[in-house]
Amino acid sequence: MKHKIISNKRLAIGNKKPVGSWRFAVGSKAANCKLVIAYCLLLITCFFTSCSTDFVQKERGYFKIELPQKKYQQFNRPGFPYSFEYPVYGEIIQDSLFFDEQAENPYWINIDFPQFEGRIHLSYKEIGKNKFDTLVNDAFTMSYKQHTARASAIQSQPFQTPNGVGGIYFILKGNAATANQFFATDSTKHFLRGALYFNAAPNEDSLRPVNAFLREDMQHMISTLRWK
Repeated sequence: MKHKIISNKRLAIGNKKPVGSWRFAVGSKAANCKLVIAYCLLLITCFFTSCSTDFVQKERGYFKIELPQKKYQQFNRPGFPYSFEYPVYGEIIQDSLFFDEQAENPYWINIDFPQFEGRIHLSYKEIGKNKFDTLVNDAFTMSYKQHTARASAIQSQPFQTPNGVGGIYFILKGNAATANQFFATDSTKHFLRGALYFNAAPNEDSLRPVNAFLREDMQHMISTLRWK
């Protein structure tokens, strides 16, 4: 019986070794089948052995942000119903509009942080001209309902300072538009609301160090806040 294997050069006939790149001697079909099976098993073993190596995914990195040294200055502009201390690396800017909403009075201001592309919006309202319950409900609504879709969790922390200032500080987790908000009041005359925003797409991971850094400044503002 004649058996043949086609090499890349010429035919090999009978039991002679083939010429070219083939190194298998021609034998029975069963022998050839066993060789093929053994070869396939070898390939499968090599494949799974190479895939068994543990893969460690690298964490996503962000550019390191240089944070300035903490130092504060007094905001005590004549005619304003409040005063507080704010960072020296912040700039006070009069705000006539708050997200296209006309300011109710001239006591709405922004604290800009150019190096962080951040801004703290401060809006002041007088209790009496506005109902206290309505102001509180609006503050909760802006913190919860506007950010429910993006925030993964919201922490509300009540506070009371020795200067007679009470309120709630809100910390929002996840990719919310703002991670830090608060309202401060004496419940009889003054109501001040603050919110920190960035001129960037919300990203909890990349903004985490700046949010934590400016949160300390916002809490310092609250602790030094005084009504006039």
